[in-house]
Amino acid sequence: MTSSSDETTPVPQTPTPRPSTGAAKVQRTPSGIAVQGLSYPVLQRPPVEGASTPKADDTSGDESTASSTPASTPASAAKPASTPPAGVAAATPPDKPGSPLSDFDTEESSRRWPKVLLWTGIGVVVAVGAYLGAQWYFADRIPRGTTVAGVEIGGLSSEDAVARLQTELGGIATAPVPVTAGEAATTIDPVAAGLTFDAEATIEGLTDFTLAPGHLLAQISGGETVEPVTVVDEAKFDAATEALAADLSVPATSGTVGFVDGAAVQTEAVDGSALEEDEAQADILAGWLSAARPLDLPTTSVEPDITQEETDLAFAQAQQIAQSSVSVTVADQVAELPVTALAAAATFTPTDGDLVLAFDGTKLVQDVVDRTTTLLANSSDATFVFVDGTPTIQPGVPGTTLDPADLAEAVQKAALSDDRTAAVELVASDPSQTTEALEALGVTTKVAEFATPLTNEADRTENLRIAAEKVTGVLVKPGETFSLTEAIGPFTRENGYKEAHIIVNGNIVDGVGGGLSQMSTTTYNVGFEAGMVDVEHQPHSYYFTRYPAGREATLYDGQIDMRWRNDSPYGVLLQSWIADGQLHVAAWSTPYYTVKAGSSDKTAIVAPTTEHRSGPSCAPQSSGGAGFTISVWRKVTITATGEEVINETNKWRYRPQNAVVCDG
Repeated sequence: MTSSSDETTPVPQTPTPRPSTGAAKVQRTPSGIAVQGLSYPVLQRPPVEGASTPKADDTSGDESTASSTPASTPASAAKPASTPPAGVAAATPPDKPGSPLSDFDTEESSRRWPKVLLWTGIGVVVAVGAYLGAQWYFADRIPRGTTVAGVEIGGLSSEDAVARLQTELGGIATAPVPVTAGEAATTIDPVAAGLTFDAEATIEGLTDFTLAPGHLLAQISGGETVEPVTVVDEAKFDAATEALAADLSVPATSGTVGFVDGAAVQTEAVDGSALEEDEAQADILAGWLSAARPLDLPTTSVEPDITQEETDLAFAQAQQIAQSSVSVTVADQVAELPVTALAAAATFTPTDGDLVLAFDGTKLVQDVVDRTTTLLANSSDATFVFVDGTPTIQPGVPGTTLDPADLAEAVQKAALSDDRTAAVELVASDPSQTTEALEALGVTTKVAEFATPLTNEADRTENLRIAAEKVTGVLVKPGETFSLTEAIGPFTRENGYKEAHIIVNGNIVDGVGGGLSQMSTTTYNVGFEAGMVDVEHQPHSYYFTRYPAGREATLYDGQIDMRWRNDSPYGVLLQSWIADGQLHVAAWSTPYYTVKAGSSDKTAIVAPTTEHRSGPSCAPQSSGGAGFTISVWRKVTITATGEEVINETNKWRYRPQNAVVCDG
């Protein structure tokens, strides 16, 4: 047999030749092939895949030789058989059965495959072991070149990497982060915003044992940038973002139009900006530890209410107004309104996204009146007058005026056109208080009257006469409060008041308006008996017998007033006069209240004594009344229903009026 060139073919020893006794007999033995008692060891090469099969003629030639060569020719027997193509085992042609090589090749191939599989298995085990060993070796090592927020952690163990990250990023994680949004800038406090850097979570998975090839590849080729893990308190983060939005917002500036010294001017509109909160949160989370400072956050443009387009339209109107004056014709008169007057009366007001032009009609009316002669006639209000001591309504008289709205419309039309003339008409002006309004107040009946005696001091009586004129005709409408100092003040010589006795700090001295406390006492008692609500009153420090004890009131301009309120549904008209040595005050209205009143006995009576004083301010005086304490009560009910509306008691302590002796 023929073997390949890289195999060694053992040479068998030559047996002793025997004479042939017939046909050659071929037998298989454990060590080879025996032909007529001669043994030949055989080495067979496994077939090569894809090699061509030898032709039947070549194989048959070998078999003829084996069967026909005489045993007496050992040289022929030892001669090698013809060599088939390399890698191809000799095969028995299908038309020549019984070839000893056919059975031999099949069994040898089966015996070789277990060895091949064994060595292949050993190789696989070695390779897997090496792979697992490499993975185990790098299991607790972070791939080289790995960084977190610019911090190099490659080649470190998990514990060392965590320590380095906490050292390098700990300060950054708690420091305020500067941020900008457009032109606005501020800072965000990560701690207050609920942002916490988690170093352990950041390196999680970078050092774990794994069979994934990517892990080993990363150890060999190098790691990559790892994003830091942030733990977020959503509520705090949302609140911090809202605060950022407020701090970083830039309000839009609406355009304005006006006049300066008669010239049209404008303020240009400017867009604002607002923080895009969702995108801003994403950017903050991505860069609060690693991004360049300051963090530039996204914004959206905010359009002003009045854009530049609307501003330009209004400015064109203002320029038209400022071109020249406007002539107003009314009642055969002409009022020339200069540009300065037009500019002062014109305004541009933001309304629904536009600058709306409007003229101040009231101001224009005054401008026209100032530039004409006796153009308007004033109206007079309806009022109450007393005829034979009874109130009567004197009707009001209409006047003439300019309607502010009509005048403003006419002037605006002229100011925006080339025809700078505005024609208007006079209109009637009704009185502010009409006859019908006064009639509805129900002033028909005298509901209360009170009188107090006069002294023999002429200047004092004159002061009361002046005050009576001022009180007469005062109308207190429902819900209003009557103030005596407002009705008769101020207490000055210009108002005709003279000097008379007054009490200052317990001393009786002269002062302008002396004696007016008698008017205070009298009007107080009218309100008391008419059922009015006591708002303010203060009795004298000394008791004067001309007044009811506990039901009197002093007065001091600017300091002490006497006031009562009308809570009835009707008006109260006051009337005052001097007659028969008394000061009278009456109240006219519609009867509505029932009043019951009384007083206690005088208690804690103290007789006057004599006081010795000195100094330039000392004024001698004679002794007067005793001091005492008294209480006054009043109950007021609505007559028609019996409902009690007032139940009060006032208590007062009078001082004794001691004699004063000045010792120098």
